[in-house]
Amino acid sequence: MAGRRTDTRERIQRVALELFAEQGYEASSLREIAERLNVTKAALYYHFRTKEDIVTSLLEDWGAALDDLLERESRPAELLTAYAGLVESRFGPVMGLVQRNTTALKAIAAGAGLADRMIRLHERLCGGSADPEVDLRARLALVAVQLNSAESGPGTSPEVALAVGLDILSPGRNPGT
Repeated sequence: MAGRRTDTRERIQRVALELFAEQGYEASSLREIAERLNVTKAALYYHFRTKEDIVTSLLEDWGAALDDLLERESRPAELLTAYAGLVESRFGPVMGLVQRNTTALKAIAAGAGLADRMIRLHERLCGGSADPEVDLRARLALVAVQLNSAESGPGTSPEVALAVGLDILSPGRNPGT
């Protein structure tokens, strides 16, 4: 039964993200999400009482994935590669939602603790260095991965964005290319 509830939760999240991307967060309603899912609002309420609850769940999932990543990976290049995989496979649309709806989602995002996790990720990409150039390279590498995935429409392939991010992070890592 828990597996089925998780499947329903993920389906609601996916459909809500699609609707938020099409219409914007503020213009979307729980009724529309329920209609698109072909369920009653009462059935949707069983999992999420508000749109904010749906967004909070998405941000909490992103935060949990970041925590796991920060526990598993310690080397900067592997960390950026694993992070790029998370962005591409699951969280690019969530990043896009937050970027396109910054004002409406500011309080929800602040409550999810993502800023602290992203700071920890950045610090790990710096590899303990206090050098301003290393700091900037880590920030730009994150931007290369994140903004590429959050863009709507045709963009740079995730592989190219990651390669650019890795080159920014560690210049000269691939001599001769």
